[in-house]
Amino acid sequence: MIGFLSYLVFFTTIASILAIAALGLNLQWGNTGLFNGGVVAFFGAGAYGTLLLGGAPQSDHIGGFDLLYPIALLGGMIVAGLLAWIVGILTIRLRHDYLAISTFGVAVAFENLMRNAQWLAGGAKGLRGFERPLREFLGDGFLYNVSFLIIVLFILLSVYFFLELLVSSPFGRLLRAIREDEYAARSLGKNPTNIRLTAFVVGSIVMGLAGGLYGAFYAFVSPQDILPMLTFQIWAMLIVGGAGNNKGAIFGAFLIWAAWTSSGWLLSRFAPIETQLYTGSIQYVLIGVVIVTMLLWRPQGLFPERLVISQPGER
Repeated sequence: MIGFLSYLVFFTTIASILAIAALGLNLQWGNTGLFNGGVVAFFGAGAYGTLLLGGAPQSDHIGGFDLLYPIALLGGMIVAGLLAWIVGILTIRLRHDYLAISTFGVAVAFENLMRNAQWLAGGAKGLRGFERPLREFLGDGFLYNVSFLIIVLFILLSVYFFLELLVSSPFGRLLRAIREDEYAARSLGKNPTNIRLTAFVVGSIVMGLAGGLYGAFYAFVSPQDILPMLTFQIWAMLIVGGAGNNKGAIFGAFLIWAAWTSSGWLLSRFAPIETQLYTGSIQYVLIGVVIVTMLLWRPQGLFPERLVISQPGER
């Protein structure tokens, strides 16, 4: 029973962290129409930034400033935001598939940099030496994991309500107006480029927050954690849940993570030995099948976007 509860806590923690990243993507794609193909770069920037700032000094790479975890987490979010600002300045005028290709290239470049630049973040060995927050008081067992889960759930709800307020505000309606018809918004005196850049940076900061929580939970991050597959997983979460709906993004995150973990368990438990060698590849195919099926069967997702009607007098 304890083992099941421990796994349930672990599952909910990771699903909640990925739900935060899906909320960031939903702001970019669901509300603004920005096709970010490099989600994992901003997720990874938050993870690496947090562990570099909050980790112990290491002889083989920079960082190790031993900052308090909240400060290190904020620093990781800033790193993700700065990366998004730089990428956005260079690419935000691109549209759809061009933006997707360029941001995907950023993600591949980021993963290769982290893998090969050992002086920067440990290279292929990854980042170690990070002290999990409150570990000296709670230990490393079940109590710690439950406490961390409560913190993650609180942050998830905070991000959800913040984004709900944002997208229901005049700024949120402006995002959707630009998504639907940028030229009409421009004719009304708006600056779509700056607004799209703002949404891109804010969404990436949210992804960086998710990455910082992920790195702290494992007290370790490596290039294996920021492979392109994570981008496709988070996209699948949003597509299944429903782009433009924050509740859908959260529900999709839990549903896809449950499908991912359960498929891995079923394949390792019941598939022939020869098939088990290709478990990861089979799971990649399954993610692709899920995305294509949802786009064909229910492109609006399980929770379609709810349009907010402006009240008289609002602009």
